[in-house]
Amino acid sequence: MQFALNEDQIAVRDMALAFAAEKIAPHALRWDEEKHFPVDVMREAATLGMGGIYIRDDVGGSAMTRFDAALIFEALATGCPTTSAFISIHNMASWMIDAFGSDTQRHMWLPKLCTMELIASYCLTEPGAGSDAAALRTRAVRDGDYYVLNGQKQFISGAGGTDLLVVMVRTGGDGPGGISTLVIEGKTPGVAFGANERKMGWNAQPTRAVMFENARVPVANRLNEEGTGFKIAMAGLDGGRLNITACSLGGAQTALDKSRAYMKERKAFGKRLDEFQALQFRLADMAIELEAARTFLWRAAAALDRKDPDATMLCAMAKRFGTDVGFEVANHALQLHGGYGYLSEYGIEKIVRDLRVHQILEGTNEIMRLIVARKLIEGAR
Repeated sequence: MQFALNEDQIAVRDMALAFAAEKIAPHALRWDEEKHFPVDVMREAATLGMGGIYIRDDVGGSAMTRFDAALIFEALATGCPTTSAFISIHNMASWMIDAFGSDTQRHMWLPKLCTMELIASYCLTEPGAGSDAAALRTRAVRDGDYYVLNGQKQFISGAGGTDLLVVMVRTGGDGPGGISTLVIEGKTPGVAFGANERKMGWNAQPTRAVMFENARVPVANRLNEEGTGFKIAMAGLDGGRLNITACSLGGAQTALDKSRAYMKERKAFGKRLDEFQALQFRLADMAIELEAARTFLWRAAAALDRKDPDATMLCAMAKRFGTDVGFEVANHALQLHGGYGYLSEYGIEKIVRDLRVHQILEGTNEIMRLIVARKLIEGAR
């Protein structure tokens, strides 16, 4: 167990914090308002190794750990949770190619993914298959050296603004054993994108449906064997859940920091807000919850790095706890700001909007409870 960061980890975290403060935070409100996808800034982050954090170094990756990634995504999210979250999704999709692709596939795509010259989206969810991912219906039928794809994906982060799609498709029968994974170029004929969804938050990254109509994809673009796609998707989600938890904690930490500064300045009934004991206790509880969630995140990340048998359960636990805590801390921060917290210029309401979706994506928090319950029940038999 790690209860203190070593020098290298501190350096990695501080590098990401400095980048967030200089390159992300000053623009986050404008990006949200204008629905701007900051590809240029993300590519700057990639020059610091953040485009392929846990990708092997023979293809340009940084070869860091999941623990390092948790530090980086929390730090980036102090500037903008939405931007940090998309970089995490890009890393997750890239990792699937690194972990399950052939050497040819790895060297074809990963060097440019690590620099974010190419940007990747992860395509699992469908209109009728969200939490029940094994029920996906997008069909890929073999036709010689190609698959012919038909179907639709929903709620795809970055869709329409990314170059590669890592897509879970049905190549066999019903259930998880019939799912495979294809890497598809976004400009492939027969691939189309819906309108950018109007969302509560996460406006600095596009979210669109992806439609496949007789799209022809080379069989050579399949990761691993047919029928292994569900395993690939679930393996990716373990890390994705840690990443999105880290993004929640980074956003919540900024909300807490803004609240502390505001309470030193704002007066009511002749006293500064930070002189009221009730409000001091609220701040204390926010800090305690954040620290507990951060400690849990670190434990789960360390377990995933060492391939602990309980890693999937711990990742689910950390995601459920950390994303709930992140949203609640941000929501309390808005309350502490009173009416000013409801105004966009203070930046709190954006954090609240951005963090709300973290309780839904990468598996809803209800599904996290299901994963934990199943593990507990299986262990009791």
